[in-house]
Amino acid sequence: MTTERLNGTTALVTGASSGIGTATARALARQGATVVLVARRRERLDALSAEIADAGGQAHAVQADVTRRDEAFGAVATAVERTGRLDIVVNNAGVMLNGPIVGAPIEEWERMVALNVMGLLYVTHAALDHLLRAAEDEPRQVADLVNVSSIAGRVANRGAGVYNLTKFGVGAFSESLRQEVTGRHVRVSLVEPGAVDTELFGHQRPETIERYERMFANVEKLHPEDIAEAIEYIVTRPRRVAVNEIMARPTDQA
Repeated sequence: MTTERLNGTTALVTGASSGIGTATARALARQGATVVLVARRRERLDALSAEIADAGGQAHAVQADVTRRDEAFGAVATAVERTGRLDIVVNNAGVMLNGPIVGAPIEEWERMVALNVMGLLYVTHAALDHLLRAAEDEPRQVADLVNVSSIAGRVANRGAGVYNLTKFGVGAFSESLRQEVTGRHVRVSLVEPGAVDTELFGHQRPETIERYERMFANVEKLHPEDIAEAIEYIVTRPRRVAVNEIMARPTDQA
């Protein structure tokens, strides 16, 4: 099947300062999209923007904390102001702070809900009208919303209760929205990675990090580029093809 290039489109990627977000921004820029890079770490965004420009692409760095509604809305507004449109949104920003539910710091739960759920909802709410408009317009007459979830959104595991909650919620929201807008050619897709070699594991308490190091000691984790390629595949399908869901695990992961 012939890949549809993204020339003339704008793609916004949250969590673009590292891991899957960085790899996805590079991939979409190679396909011809102007990429709007959204994250909190400005220095990393500027470096990635310069790298994309040096490779012949176009990128704009927008520093924002998407857990703050005004900043999430502002990032989307800035993307449209700078490029004139919005065709693709990749909700990738997320945090995993696992551990037992009993005795857990409530602040960890609040951080996960704020970013994994509310941040995604804020960006989606701000972007939807623009995506619907792009779906009626050239060059593609289709738009894409890609929500990066996790296999934790499919199977609940001990020690990951609130992270499971956030990712199950992302899946339910994505499917409901898909049914609502697919007839208007806005494709809503869910990407559910297993273990990926990113900073995600390092944000947790030391005892949780040790547990995951033991769990994945003999597992060759996915690379961020593996998930970026899945996202690239989703958004470059012909207008008639909607890839609703991709789950990708390391071959070694049970």
